[in-house]
Amino acid sequence: MVIHEGRTNFSELQAELAAGKQDRLVYYAFDLLWRDGDLRKLPQVERKRMLSDLLGENDIGLPVIYSEHLTGDGQEMFEHAAKLNFEGIISKNAQAPYRSDRNEGWWKVKSVQKGKFPVIGFIKDPTGVAALYLGKREGKDLVYMGKVGTGWSRTVSSQIRKQLDTVVSPKSKLTKPIKKPKATWVEPMFFADVEYRDITSEGLLRQSSFKGLKRK
Repeated sequence: MVIHEGRTNFSELQAELAAGKQDRLVYYAFDLLWRDGDLRKLPQVERKRMLSDLLGENDIGLPVIYSEHLTGDGQEMFEHAAKLNFEGIISKNAQAPYRSDRNEGWWKVKSVQKGKFPVIGFIKDPTGVAALYLGKREGKDLVYMGKVGTGWSRTVSSQIRKQLDTVVSPKSKLTKPIKKPKATWVEPMFFADVEYRDITSEGLLRQSSFKGLKRK
């Protein structure tokens, strides 16, 4: 992982890997399954104690980081993580043995970010839209923010298409045009409500999902 502004950042990790660099990469160690024997049947909290001891005894530091655990109210922790723009939390049963499959001993709870983005174009499908191209205002500029292609039913897709057909434009309204051969460009008169996980190093929405459409 890459730590940026106090939290792990997927976009920064993408950029680091794309550049072929390793200087900022760190490895979070959070469990220990073997030390002089199989530890998988031991409680999770005991395995973490042994992992901490192992790292300390061998004076292991960066780029390896011991992943601390917190105890307390899960809902309160999740809300705090969301405010810090973390991707979410993983809750574990401290007394559970190790199991490699998904089970009730641990839960991954993802947080989402929300935003309203002007629709700058769309990809047609036979009855509606296959995807929406989105932008973002940065001062006087309208910049590309990626696309969203999930989150609507066939009926909603048809409704979106009818609305966007009323504002079709002969060319893109982006300050810096991009090549999208399948795009039908529109005047940025409609805004899409979108949920997303993060913004990539290229400035694009990551894991976006459509939630609604409103006229400006």
